[in-house]
Amino acid sequence: MIFSDPRDGDLEDDASSTVSKTLLGHAAGMLVEISFPKLALAIFSLIVLPALTVGAAPIALAWYLRTVADKISVGFHLSFGLLVLAVALFVAWYWGLRALRFVEQSFWNLGATLVQPLYTAIRELIGRAIEAASPDRRYAAARASAGVIAGVLIALGAAAVAWALGPLPRFVVPLAAPQDVWPAAEVALRNAAWAVAAYVMVAAPAWALAETWAGTPRDLPKDWPEGTPRWCVAHLSDIHLVSTRYGFRLECGRDGPRGNGRFLRAMDLLEAEHAARPLDWILITGDITDAARSEEFVAFDEAMAAHPALRERTLIIPGNHDVNIVDRANPARLELPIAPGGTLRRLRMLAAMATLQGGRVHLVDRGAKRLGPTLDDYLAADGRAAMLARFMDRGRLRDGHDASAVWDAIFPLVAPPTEPDGLGVLLLDSNGRTHFSFTNALGIVDATQMHAAEAAMRQFPAARWLVCLHHHLVEYPRPGAKLADRIGTALVNGHWVVWRLRRQAQRLVALHGHRHYDWMGECGGVRILSAPSPVMGAKDPEARWFWLHGFAPGEGGALEMLAPRRVVVPGE
Repeated sequence: MIFSDPRDGDLEDDASSTVSKTLLGHAAGMLVEISFPKLALAIFSLIVLPALTVGAAPIALAWYLRTVADKISVGFHLSFGLLVLAVALFVAWYWGLRALRFVEQSFWNLGATLVQPLYTAIRELIGRAIEAASPDRRYAAARASAGVIAGVLIALGAAAVAWALGPLPRFVVPLAAPQDVWPAAEVALRNAAWAVAAYVMVAAPAWALAETWAGTPRDLPKDWPEGTPRWCVAHLSDIHLVSTRYGFRLECGRDGPRGNGRFLRAMDLLEAEHAARPLDWILITGDITDAARSEEFVAFDEAMAAHPALRERTLIIPGNHDVNIVDRANPARLELPIAPGGTLRRLRMLAAMATLQGGRVHLVDRGAKRLGPTLDDYLAADGRAAMLARFMDRGRLRDGHDASAVWDAIFPLVAPPTEPDGLGVLLLDSNGRTHFSFTNALGIVDATQMHAAEAAMRQFPAARWLVCLHHHLVEYPRPGAKLADRIGTALVNGHWVVWRLRRQAQRLVALHGHRHYDWMGECGGVRILSAPSPVMGAKDPEARWFWLHGFAPGEGGALEMLAPRRVVVPGE
């Protein structure tokens, strides 16, 4: 008697599914599965140690200055004090950029893990209450009012905590004997907690004001202008390739779809479109793979190799599934910060990008603020390719540090316009660093990357641009998504990125994926195109789709959007 077909999967295939399990269900399962010693070590290295550093740094600096002043006052060790100061200034100069990048990442990560979820939850609860009390009230107005109230409430709570801990931090602590170390450590922890409370007190209302100032997201009007496009671009995202014929995708589990047939059919449709009217670009905005496994990247490479004409027009960027899934079968899996897994996933994605587009995209020389070498040339120089291969083979700590530096240096990647008034493409990495499968969706575009992208646009003042990133810049202007889906999935500093892009809003369009949601809108004048997944979001027999976008030059250097066309990808 046949009671089970292995092609239908079983309970284990739903381990990480967000369709068959609720957020609360996953949280309960993680309490059983998570490694508590590893969690304690990760919390210490990611939270406690940085907090102690923040709290202790002013105390150590005050102690050092007081000690040097005492020595100088009695005429001793002046040369030693000056030598130590010179060394400190050299270290600050040499490591300053990395330190600033670390501080910025920590700043936004704190916002992502503490301020944003709390702010979003309170705002949505208040917003729903306002909508229930006044059903005729516009959604955007209710959301803006709820945001202001949420920001004020959080700021008041954080101010109360800071006052109870302080009211001000202490910098002068006796450090004359060994027994003074533990009291100083206690003061350092108190200072760190005070700093976090003060940060939340300022960040929460700032978050509300940033939302209001950035503008309310709105749907684009559907009265698209007619005309013949100068540029034709296909936008796909979130293809989530798996490595086996009957493999289920991580998020949907047995709810479907499985296999890669739908993506292969999408490529066949693109081939037909390209034969009828040549495509300029095929943009895949992240989540190329389902869990960044090597065999999944092989599946992508083989799919592209079957369509050489499309391959030479395709550009890809990393999504959270390409770099941040620690374990596709276990959302409770925690990766230590020094573990090689995260770097390995990024290097697999880097290898895929180099193979597909390495000769067609350029880095930005951040010193000269101009386009630098191609990705291929950059990897070939200074033994970088050999170092990356060595790390992927042996996992040495020093090579891992250098490999992470290479990843940070390459973005944004730029496909420059072929003509002064042509169409260029900016490829951003919007993925935050995470060591936990359950928090894999965090997004951030750091200031260094954004400034480099702006430098590339300034080099071609008459060009138009497509700005590609994985995470959605803003929440869509409709209730739609469940509260659990709205927390921790948007770009953490999305409002800041919109503010930077709005300076060039007329000559660019931002494209993203991530939520598998179909939306064309604008915020603060920046036009935003969200791509649905041509694979996810439907049962195996059901159809999905992607979009072909037409663009034309507009007056004053503007990028004009023409009527898009939906291409339906049939199911099994």
